[in-house]
Amino acid sequence: MEKAYLSKFVAETHWYNDIVLGTLLPGDSWRGLPHVAQGWLRNYIAGCLLYLISGGLWSIYIYYLKRHVYFPDGSMPTQESVLKQIWVTMKAMPLYTALPTFSEYLIEHGWTKCFSGIDEIGWPMYIFYLTIYLVFVEFGIYWMHRELHDIKPLYKYLHATHHIYNKQNTLSPFAGLAFHPIDGILQAIPHVFALFLVPTHFFTHVLLLFCEAVWTANIHDCIHGKVWPVMGAGYHTIHHTTYRHNYGHYTIFMDRLFGTLYEPELDEKKAS
Repeated sequence: MEKAYLSKFVAETHWYNDIVLGTLLPGDSWRGLPHVAQGWLRNYIAGCLLYLISGGLWSIYIYYLKRHVYFPDGSMPTQESVLKQIWVTMKAMPLYTALPTFSEYLIEHGWTKCFSGIDEIGWPMYIFYLTIYLVFVEFGIYWMHRELHDIKPLYKYLHATHHIYNKQNTLSPFAGLAFHPIDGILQAIPHVFALFLVPTHFFTHVLLLFCEAVWTANIHDCIHGKVWPVMGAGYHTIHHTTYRHNYGHYTIFMDRLFGTLYEPELDEKKAS
């Protein structure tokens, strides 16, 4: 790519920095940092805020405002479990946010297939490429997640950190990012690999990476939304109890395709 075009990506990340760092940090001392360091600091602050605010608001809604609806038997996570999940996540957050910083570096240097504006290709092609991107990410996360279970050293030293939360009274929205940091990066890295294969809108890529925080909070709340074909919390709670099913991320399609789908309704029938 030409330097003039790549400068659009740099200008866009400068704009993100101004919004986040310029608003939340006192003074302009952060402007003296290298561009990459500014990007990491912005991603770190935004990641922490998104995790804490989305998890906090959702917890207030389901555990306090709607407690009688979703947890009439009182099977909620303990305060100790929730605080531990937050601690594990906050320890990992500096490395988590290195991933979007790295992807921005790749994009700004022209090493990916990213494009700056939707108007460059039109909405039909944007939707087409976005669909391919999401299918690739779904496939990649499914197999990365599954191998983190099947390859014993990876499970023992990485993924087991997340699977100590294996009952309804230990899972919470804050468990969504409570991973060993390398585990969390491995599961998100299909988003970055996709950039080398699929023409991707820059802002859409950044948005989808950060939406992971909201999505993972949702699928760890133990509330089965029953929205086909979404791989919601009903499916993911089963994953945390059987360890061998429902590895998918957004949808049930990969689990159905590769024979690892376990429907929540089967558990409901057994319980009745």
